[in-house]
Amino acid sequence: MSSEPSTYPGYRLPTAIISYAVWLYHVFGLSLREVELILAERGIGVTHESIRQWCRKFGADFARKLHQRRPKPGDTWHLDEVFLKIGGQLHYLWRAVDQHGLVLDILVQGRRNATAAKRFFKRLLVGLKYKPKRLVTDGLRSYGVAHREVLSEVKHQTSRYLNNRAENSHRPTRRRERQMQRFKSPEQAQRFLSSQAMIYGHFRPRRHLMTADQYRRARTQAFQVWREETRVQMPASGGRQPWLYSARASAQQLDNARRRPARRSAVASATRRGG
Repeated sequence: MSSEPSTYPGYRLPTAIISYAVWLYHVFGLSLREVELILAERGIGVTHESIRQWCRKFGADFARKLHQRRPKPGDTWHLDEVFLKIGGQLHYLWRAVDQHGLVLDILVQGRRNATAAKRFFKRLLVGLKYKPKRLVTDGLRSYGVAHREVLSEVKHQTSRYLNNRAENSHRPTRRRERQMQRFKSPEQAQRFLSSQAMIYGHFRPRRHLMTADQYRRARTQAFQVWREETRVQMPASGGRQPWLYSARASAQQLDNARRRPARRSAVASATRRGG
């Protein structure tokens, strides 16, 4: 096994560092500059703009791979929409979750009429490749139109209170919207929220329904899948991301190597003056 760290094509830093930055940004409510500061404390000097490009390029790819690895979702879909103010205009974030709280898909649209509802239903069917047994929505009439035209054979329940699962799933989005001081465009919102929903949900099992031992096993499995899909090499001894935590030492060695010629030159000058 090679002692050199694995890297992504076209990138000099190891996969452990890039995937760690993407993980920090999507799982926690951190800004790009805060992720930059965390990496700097570990001796890794990158700018927040580099982290932005990593998250944009690799976030969607990691989310797609996690989507392929997850088990089949439940057969009850909870659908809801919430408004987003982008560039002074109202947009709507359509979200679907199953009965276990697993996010199925999201879609940012400019309207919430019947056409928008049908577009979201069709997107769900294409992405999931199966039909649910039950739909749960609020009282928006657009859902009824889309249900009759796209999923007429599926049972449809309309209730303000049965749909709390979908409404609660909007909370992480609201927190990130405030932290990011609103989204800059519908495309940016769609790109970020699609990746964030999948990566965030991968590390957020339903803790309140698990014992401590079950939760630890689920968390260990989540990290194992993440390392496999991001191609992070682990040491034979089972330590934690060696190239990430040895980056500070590597940076110090490089800095010392750059300072040695200057020190030698200073010593030579002092010797000549003394002679």
